[in-house]
Amino acid sequence: MPSGETSAIELVIVTPQDLARELFERILSVAARRGADVSGLNVDDVVLERPKNRDHGDWASSISLKLSKPWGLNPRELATELANDAQSISGVASVDVAGPGFINIRLEVGAAGALAKTIVDSGATFGNGDVYRGVKLNLEFVSANPTGPIHMGGTRWAAVGDSLARILQAAGGEVTREYYFNDHGAQIDRFSRSLIAAHLGEPTPEDGYGGDYIHDIAARVVAAYGNDLSVLPRHEVQEVFRAIGVELMFGEIKASLHEFGVDFDVYFHEESLHESRAVERAVERLREQGHIFELDGATWLCTTEFGDDKDRVIIKSDGDAAYIAGDLAYYLDKRERGFDRNIIMLGADHHGYVARLMAMCAAFGDEPGVNLEIMIGQMVNLVRDGQPIRMSKRAGTIVTLEDLVEAVGVDAGRYALVRSSSDSQLDIDLDVLGKKTNDNPVFYVQYAHARTCAVGRNAASAGVRREDGFVPEYLDHESESQLLGALQEFPRIVAQAAELREPHRVARYIEEVAGYYHRWYDKCRVLPQADEEVNDLHRTRLWLNDATGQVIRNGLGLLGVSAPERM
Repeated sequence: MPSGETSAIELVIVTPQDLARELFERILSVAARRGADVSGLNVDDVVLERPKNRDHGDWASSISLKLSKPWGLNPRELATELANDAQSISGVASVDVAGPGFINIRLEVGAAGALAKTIVDSGATFGNGDVYRGVKLNLEFVSANPTGPIHMGGTRWAAVGDSLARILQAAGGEVTREYYFNDHGAQIDRFSRSLIAAHLGEPTPEDGYGGDYIHDIAARVVAAYGNDLSVLPRHEVQEVFRAIGVELMFGEIKASLHEFGVDFDVYFHEESLHESRAVERAVERLREQGHIFELDGATWLCTTEFGDDKDRVIIKSDGDAAYIAGDLAYYLDKRERGFDRNIIMLGADHHGYVARLMAMCAAFGDEPGVNLEIMIGQMVNLVRDGQPIRMSKRAGTIVTLEDLVEAVGVDAGRYALVRSSSDSQLDIDLDVLGKKTNDNPVFYVQYAHARTCAVGRNAASAGVRREDGFVPEYLDHESESQLLGALQEFPRIVAQAAELREPHRVARYIEEVAGYYHRWYDKCRVLPQADEEVNDLHRTRLWLNDATGQVIRNGLGLLGVSAPERM
């Protein structure tokens, strides 16, 4: 390939989003000629997909099939008219019609190759979008009781929740990560009694908490108090262990999450809802809206009006607040703080709560599924030597976040937890995650990134400099077309992961990119051989190499996983 000057052609089409916008403009033109109604039609209706057979083109759309019936046209006739108009889109080589009205679009080689420079120039922002621009989202996850270390269910939510927050931010959303600190109720009493029993050498209460961590916390409470506990009445001793013990345990939880790469913007204390009379305010708001009634000395919320299987007691006949009272006050507090969308991640054992929470949302006059969303996560098992790990070294009866990190590290742990749909049960094979082979998915992706960095270092040593040349039409090898096609998908994948609340789509995507990159690396050389002079083919391929590294790096960043430059 001869050396030449950097291509000066201004190419419009470099991403599917660009192409969709251009195709939408052609649709509006056809509608104007035909006198068709375009009310309610927008660019999001133009869905582009990769043909399974790349001989059919780079992109395919079935928009003609969608529009033909409301417009009163034959779908193939409409597709043909759209295809004729789409021929004029800059960077498009050809547009064909297939079957009953599918539109197949092939890009010019240079238009496809121009993406490499776009990605490098965009850097860390490539993949970002505006799906949630101007939307305030509250994302509540983990929220484990401060009565022990975080178990594997909470650890899964830590990885998935933090990744989802990053993805929603990349999609333009204003995201607040929130941890609901359960420091009110019977579980805290059981925790404090367990600490006292450990301090006094008594058996663990029947409904209490066991494990070495209880003895550790109990000893630290005594040290922190600094005075003789034996002179205090039992109820005062319990209050000391309650106040100091919860603070120490929650400090450990926050430290574990931080080491796992997860930090929260807000730690909301359940106790504050009861101290601030927020529960009473929520009840009054619902009473004003006509959804509260009194029966048998108790105060009820009529949730059956909104699809719940039975009405719910808010204030019991003895005057104590029922559990749902805190939910009402907490949800209203979030809405009053200005959050448009409130997403709550709950474990599989909370599935029965969904209907009542959605009824609560509707009772406040909000839209379930929009103003309030509930995500249910399934259980996680750690497996070693083919057998599930049942016990923790420290917690005794549960496997914890610390156990996972100790076994495989933060990167492998986070990646393994986020690469599968959170609504499916997950078995994590520690033997596979400990291997430095392609069987280990996080190693496979990180190694691809490290390889792009190694190519970059070697290119610099060989005098191959990106800025000296870029000729996108040189990227015409089949493996380059496939790699570019995969890289184009990143913005769409990020938007889709945000809208569907599915971070695993990003993980699976960057694994595909890594595969395309490894195959391209085997077939196309970036560096000159022997006495070969550096030319624009080498430089252009370096752009593609670095673009791939950028996409993988961006994808790993959305998952909270590092992108090492050497491995």
